[in-house]
Amino acid sequence: MENNNLENQKYIRAQKKVKAIKGFYVHLFVYLGVNAFIFLARLISGEGVGLLLDWSSYGTMFFWGIGLAFHAFGVFGMDFILGKNWEDKKIKELMDKDKKQYWE
Repeated sequence: MENNNLENQKYIRAQKKVKAIKGFYVHLFVYLGVNAFIFLARLISGEGVGLLLDWSSYGTMFFWGIGLAFHAFGVFGMDFILGKNWEDKKIKELMDKDKKQYWE
């Protein structure tokens, strides 16, 4: 009975993680779509090269991008940036490098 409860808890945690990942991807695609629309609308409106130099063109993209980065960090954590077991791999790499230098 207890094993069944444990499996149920694992399933619920996995389900929540999948919903969080899905929410991030929806957020990412909305971000890309809205910013593409803003960029194309300003480009079509005739602002041309001035668009590339105008800070207000990038304000939405920049500040919303910061929010999107925090969302990604909240969903994926440090694994998003450095990958799983990064510290362990790096420690092993440095130890191996040190070992080779010591024996040479």
